[in-house]
Amino acid sequence: MKTSSEVARQLLETCPSLSEFESFMFGSSLVRAGNDFDVLIVGPSGEPLARLKSEIALAGRELPLDVLYMLPAEAEETGFVLNEGCVPLFEMALPD
Repeated sequence: MKTSSEVARQLLETCPSLSEFESFMFGSSLVRAGNDFDVLIVGPSGEPLARLKSEIALAGRELPLDVLYMLPAEAEETGFVLNEGCVPLFEMALPD
């Protein structure tokens, strides 16, 4: 089973559209207590999101992902990032 850092690195390497979004890991993924990796994607809808979902679907063939998508306004209104202790994927991808 891959670590959270390995999963974050793999997502950032295989999903180039992530550069157009804010991406986070949260929940049990941070302590590796669950069976999947919880990922939050915050950003625009439309074509950029469709492209990213396609890339995530390919990555999901190799990784047990549970992905939540939010528009920036939704993330701000709910306070999800702060309330859930979300950690940016780029931080998760740093060497252990």
